[in-house]
Amino acid sequence: MSELIQRAKNFATSAHQRIGHRRKYSDQPYQVHLEAVARLVASVTDDPEMIAAAWLHDVVEDTPATLGDVEREFGPAVAALVQDLTDVSRPSDGNRAIRKESDRQHTAHASPRAKTIKLADLMDNCQDISRHDVRFARVYLSEMNALLAVLGEGDARLLKKARALHGDCLEKLLTLRDPDPGLAAAGLVSLLPLVAGSQLLHRFREVFTAGDIAEPLLSFDSDAPERTTARIMNSRRLRIAGIRVDGLVQAYVRLSDIDATAAGDKGSDTPSGRQLQHISADQVLGLNAPLMDVVGILTRHDHCFVSVFDSVVGVIGRDAVNKPPVRMWLFGAITLYEMGLIPLIEKIFPDGTWQSVLPPARLEKARELQRERERRNQRCDLINCLQLSDKAQITLEYAPARDALGLPSKRAGKELIKDLESLRNHLAHSQDIVSHDWVQIIRMAYRMAELSPP
Repeated sequence: MSELIQRAKNFATSAHQRIGHRRKYSDQPYQVHLEAVARLVASVTDDPEMIAAAWLHDVVEDTPATLGDVEREFGPAVAALVQDLTDVSRPSDGNRAIRKESDRQHTAHASPRAKTIKLADLMDNCQDISRHDVRFARVYLSEMNALLAVLGEGDARLLKKARALHGDCLEKLLTLRDPDPGLAAAGLVSLLPLVAGSQLLHRFREVFTAGDIAEPLLSFDSDAPERTTARIMNSRRLRIAGIRVDGLVQAYVRLSDIDATAAGDKGSDTPSGRQLQHISADQVLGLNAPLMDVVGILTRHDHCFVSVFDSVVGVIGRDAVNKPPVRMWLFGAITLYEMGLIPLIEKIFPDGTWQSVLPPARLEKARELQRERERRNQRCDLINCLQLSDKAQITLEYAPARDALGLPSKRAGKELIKDLESLRNHLAHSQDIVSHDWVQIIRMAYRMAELSPP
């Protein structure tokens, strides 16, 4: 194994382990999937960059790592492959079908090397999903078929195997019955209709925007001396600045990249554009774009850029997610979910039968709160005295609710509740939510998008 592949294996394994990422159905460590994809790629090529990218193909989508992190660790060639393999759809683009079509178009323009890795990824996922989830396999095999149509430039041997595997899984699927036909697949909209159809949710989505947390982007002409640029950036404590090309901001430079050069005697005449990083189209949002789309971009990139009249004028880094507007948005999102849980619980556990689901100690805690409220002449039903974790625990006893959240088991549901409580507690106590809860923030953004289609 080459040094590059070993480093990629270590980086990816560590990144997924830090967030407790496991395979959905088998509960195996996530690196089992990464290794399977890397092995398939290695079976048709000895290209170390491709095999490294196979290990790293999910690291940007699923962990706090960005494409910038990948490039700094493994160079631009590996980062380009990972970028081709990373979904570009935004939470506000629409439902799953709309987002997947956007991502398919992105894949269609990927390099042949990236398409080979994508074939390996599809093959391993196809086997896993078809073996464990008949209902979702129907959706996945349809999506896989659409992707195979644009992966013709990938390795011919893997393409042939992927098509054969797709056919075999589809044939087997047709002979299988849904193991739980009485439980129709449900989305969040159908589970929480009072929230999804509310004006409150619509207003909530529109109130908090990219403009609320963006910082002005100072910019320089590409031929401005690095020494001057670095001096001004240092004086204003700026980590990045825009670079103007033909009068428009089309790229940026990092202070860390130009500071060392500018400090030397030869740095005075070096143009600032020498070390520029181009701003890609999927890094740019309008001033009124919803915060969920900002989170989507910051999942992939170190920075999100804000434009007005097609001119880039602002920048948002991940640290901006700690600002009060984002905290208000996230706390509000949790509250909206909590609002929708009570009518759902009353629907699936009528006449108070939900009480049999809770541990006696948690039920008694709710009764204590009910008694205290009644003592203050604040009459309320017992269900309104439950904590968020209690409501979530009851809800996740309902299989369609677990399906809608992509949870294969009650154990996974408990982990989700734990993560949600962590986020809420860090919000309440002004803790750093970017360091502690980034993955949960990403999930929250996509859940909000699912509840509030455009």
